[in-house]
Amino acid sequence: MEETWELVNSLAVKLDTHFDRSDELRWTVQALKLQEEAGEVAEAVIGALGANPRKGFSHDWDDVRKETCDVALSALVMLARMGGDPRRFFEEHLRSVAARDTKDSSTA
Repeated sequence: MEETWELVNSLAVKLDTHFDRSDELRWTVQALKLQEEAGEVAEAVIGALGANPRKGFSHDWDDVRKETCDVALSALVMLARMGGDPRRFFEEHLRSVAARDTKDSSTA
């Protein structure tokens, strides 16, 4: 997992060196990139289902997996670009969500 965060942080630094703007503008652009990637997941799902009659079966489920990885990576890079300790923030949030979901399911 350490290597993953090293790669995420290096991608964030690389992007920041190519886009010399205010923090808020860099974060906004990264949020737009995240949305773009989410759209590509939707496109791949439509293609895997053959739901677009003009394009037919243009994708498969491995394409959906790859696009989903792009969404996850874009989100982690955005978190890294926002500063602080992105790994700590993500792991604390993940534990919080897991605890909440465990609590919610035990009352059902």
